Amino acid sequence: MDGGAGHSGTKTEIPNRSQISMSSSPSERTGELDASHDAFDAHDAFHVFDTTLRDGAQREGINLTVADKLTIARHLDDFGVGFIEGGWPGANPRDTEFFARAQDEIDFKHAQMVAFGATRRAGGKASEDPQVKALLDSGAPVITLVAKSHDRHVELALRTTLDENLEMVRDTVSYLVAQGRRVFVDCEHFFDGYRANPGYAKAVVRAAHEAGASVVVLCDTNGGMLPAQVQAITHTVLDDTGARLGIHAQDDTGCAVANTLAAVDAGATHVQCTANGYGERVGNSNLFPVVAALELKYGKKVLPEGALREMTRISHAIAEVVNLTPSTHQPYVGVSAFAHKAGLHASAIKVDPDLYQHIDPELVGNRIRMLVSDMAGRASIELKGKELGVDLGGDRELVGRVVARVKERELQGYTYEAADASFELLLREEAEGRARRYFRVESWRAIVEDRPDGTHANEATVKLWAKGERIVATAEGNGPVNALDRALRVGLERIYPQLAKLELVDYKVRILEGKHGTSSTTRVLISTTDGSGGGWSTVGVAENVIAASWGALEDAYTYGLLRAGVEPVE
Repeated sequence: MDGGAGHSGTKTEIPNRSQISMSSSPSERTGELDASHDAFDAHDAFHVFDTTLRDGAQREGINLTVADKLTIARHLDDFGVGFIEGGWPGANPRDTEFFARAQDEIDFKHAQMVAFGATRRAGGKASEDPQVKALLDSGAPVITLVAKSHDRHVELALRTTLDENLEMVRDTVSYLVAQGRRVFVDCEHFFDGYRANPGYAKAVVRAAHEAGASVVVLCDTNGGMLPAQVQAITHTVLDDTGARLGIHAQDDTGCAVANTLAAVDAGATHVQCTANGYGERVGNSNLFPVVAALELKYGKKVLPEGALREMTRISHAIAEVVNLTPSTHQPYVGVSAFAHKAGLHASAIKVDPDLYQHIDPELVGNRIRMLVSDMAGRASIELKGKELGVDLGGDRELVGRVVARVKERELQGYTYEAADASFELLLREEAEGRARRYFRVESWRAIVEDRPDGTHANEATVKLWAKGERIVATAEGNGPVNALDRALRVGLERIYPQLAKLELVDYKVRILEGKHGTSSTTRVLISTTDGSGGGWSTVGVAENVIAASWGALEDAYTYGLLRAGVEPVE
């Protein structure tokens, strides 16, 4: 298998799963690595290394300012990762500024800053290389060096010899270690290089290890490996080199998290990940499921006490900074990760939540959500009522009425999965025997005027009754729905000043399948916040988008007043 330092063209034989020794217990598979894993030590026994600010920032659509990077670094330190790779100082002014500011502005409690760079240039000396100097000037106590480990990349990309590449690794690592820096080496394209020339790939690992690198990281740079392959190769390299190994996996086959854990199974004690799996192409190994698996499935203590319960909050906070909507279906931290819709599931969860959940969601700062739909049964409604704070009192007749009404409304096009506020209003109406009313609508209208200059004027008028007073209000907006929203506010804020805090933050329209020739049904979902960190969603359905929007708006303001503790007038 070992083809020596030259290009042999030999392909390593990858055993199938039946050839890989794996115990049934994750803790048994990893317990032999190091007994000290039971005690938390972010910088020694097991490394959780985050590269969101460097590799994650390469995702299409992410463009981080220095302020953004500082904010994310604080979140990651709060979470308790051991290492935060901040970028490539000297390669661009933004990363250079980040390292300078991070030293002055962040008091790290758990993490060490890591600067990323490359081995020295061919034919030179590390002590004279300007980009190596920039790594030292960053002030980072830890430096990650990317090194070529695929022989063809050495010859075609670096345009140097295989022996000179090994010397570049030795020289750069030993120089930085002599300067008092801890060095990690990322072996770029390692797995592809190993399959082409295993002897040379391992020679790069040995060169880094013998020169003083604390960890040598095996990188699946193209993201094309599968877990059994990663485990087999990592195990062999560990046995043959004696180096401490890490894993860096891209997600091009959808296996980055699995590949990371497979490397851990084989003996890797350093995992490189990004928050929410951000990264180039389809992304990197996702920090949050990796850490959750290590803590909850493997029994490894890789975070400070209590940090895992902050995981959902940290995930969503970082998503806000990068201006990407959090994935609702992300494992562990997505809002749908512990959501249950089918009546069968709800019945089981009512007996014992563990029957349909692999962990207690509170362990990762998430929660159970019961989704109400036309699939809902009695158990779903009872659990949802409990979640919303509405006591149904075990009233089977009441629960039956709610189930029937939900199914009837969903047949009309309503959806309550994403409109908890509208469902709570429906539930309270059935439980209390009357609808919550803070105002009564006499009529409304919206006008769109097409002007000769190509612009449009949008005006709305609402006629309402509130607290015995008839109100007529008119307002303009940047669209007919916005005009209706403003008119409703103009009319009601004097009577209900609590409405001044409400803000519509999202508006979605879906045209449902037509039922009568060319006619169709429109569903509108509106998300509203009161500025206190809380938010809610409401739904409206009608044969035209303005009427559907009005229904969702009416529910949004009714729920906002209910949430504010205002007593209904009738």
